Formats: sequence, C-alpha cells, structure tokens
Amino acid sequence: MFLIDSNVIIDSYLFQYEYLRELFIQESTFVSEISRVEVLGYHKLIEKENLYFKEVFYIIPRIHPSLQIFDAAIELRKKYKLKLGDSIIAATAIVHGLSLYTRNLKDFEKIPGLTCSNPVK
Repeated sequence: MFLIDSNVIIDSYLFQYEYLRELFIQESTFVSEISRVEVLGYHKLIEKENLYFKEVFYIIPRIHPSLQIFDAAIELRKKYKLKLGDSIIAATAIVHGLSLYTRNLKDFEKIPGLTCSNPVK
C-alpha cells in the first residue's frame, strides 16, 4: 500500500511518464487531500491539465488530514524542516502505514519509519 506524492501525479501528465498512470488504478494506491490542493491550486494550470488532474483525483482514493495527521506533521515539520505540504504528506503516509512514491527522495528519506521510492524509471 502506498501514498502518491504530488510530483508523481504531475509527472504522469507528461507523455514520457504516462506509465505512472498505472499506479492510479491499483487498489493499494492512495493520495493525500493536500496533493489535490497542491496540484489543482497551481495558478498556471491550463484547462486541459486541470481536467486531467481532476480525473486523477476522482480515481484515486483520497486521505483527508485528521488531527492525528496534523499533529504528526507538526513534529515532522519542526524536526526535519519540511515544507508544509511535505510534512502533511509524510505524516499521512506514516499514520496510515503507507510507503511513499515520490520524486523528492532527498527530503523524505531522512525520516525514520517512512519508506520512500521513486517510481520513475
């Protein structure tokens, strides 16, 4: 079971990374609601991209941040100097016992108890 980071979803739009879309239909795939905000909230999205990403977030089950996730994110943000979104995504993976698929291994690999891998070939 794994959580998909925002950057993997963004990359999946590109032709050379379209194989990442296979991850989205697996039963063991989840995404943080924070990723939906990060991706769909980007101010330079064109309509075609917006429609694609909305479909992705419709397909993948989303995990909404709970108080437990926010509390864990606070500790991770302080201890590892993470960005707000990254701290919530990492906390979501940890609280739910999920591995994290991300292109951003550098920021996440330093967190004990969080298994990360880069799905890009």
